[in-house]
Amino acid sequence: MNKEEIITGFVEDSYTIRMSASKKAKQIAKYFRQERADYEYTKDVFRKLREILDIRVTKKAKKLPYVPTEEEIKKYYEVVWKSKNLLHIIMIKTLLYTGVRVTELINIKLDDVDINNCQIKISNGKGNKDRIVPFP
Repeated sequence: MNKEEIITGFVEDSYTIRMSASKKAKQIAKYFRQERADYEYTKDVFRKLREILDIRVTKKAKKLPYVPTEEEIKKYYEVVWKSKNLLHIIMIKTLLYTGVRVTELINIKLDDVDINNCQIKISNGKGNKDRIVPFP
């Protein structure tokens, strides 16, 4: 069974029977198992399928992040610096001064902090990458 037969068969079935998405996915999987399809092949098949069915891929609009006013930032800093909980102060200062992500911060171990060189080793950061960030 070639790619065109798979697409044609799927499209014909789509017009005759309306079934749940999970059932339709299982039906498609049966076709692809016979083909031993890899990712590129599967992507190409679905691209052709969208063309045949005239389906447009809609992209969600990206919104700009909220930017606090200068007054809000000053209030935030006042609360942080006057906090009584030393652990909270250290965490927030680390986030602010190094730019690490929250998930990276919670995974920092004592061995990752190099006080002499003012560096923190971030292991398994975004994209599963390691990096070293400076701190003041």
